[in-house]
Amino acid sequence: MIRIEPDDPARPDVHALLSEHLADMFATSPAESVHALDHSALSHESITFWTAREDGVLLGCGALKALSAGRAEIKSMRTTAQARGRGVATRLLEHIVAEAGRRGFELLSLETGTEDYFAPARRLYARHGFTECPPFGDYTLDPHSVFMELPVSPK
Repeated sequence: MIRIEPDDPARPDVHALLSEHLADMFATSPAESVHALDHSALSHESITFWTAREDGVLLGCGALKALSAGRAEIKSMRTTAQARGRGVATRLLEHIVAEAGRRGFELLSLETGTEDYFAPARRLYARHGFTECPPFGDYTLDPHSVFMELPVSPK
């Protein structure tokens, strides 16, 4: 059974997955267009970080960053190579959206890349109702970034 629970981004297996994530981001996008966070940034008090595990084995991670009273951002969605195609990203995304609603956020936003590498992520978000939007927070227009948002119903 897959369990999604709060976790420590500095935990060794999580740290390795986040390092892989950052390496892929820098290999795919220009440095100025990489907005992924490292394990220490994901430990900030404004961020809640979760992992998905099965029998203790790491399958993926994701985070929710509070931006304002009504808006939050999804950060660091990533699944392990072994977990891809098993619905782990969907489970993580649904968990984060539900948690945003429980916390009273009205709008959930994210930034992802425009390159083909990011096409599966864009499809995942679109399937769950996210639509493109202008840059939000500290982001600016960038040909390598797509900004998306989803209205959230507080629970």
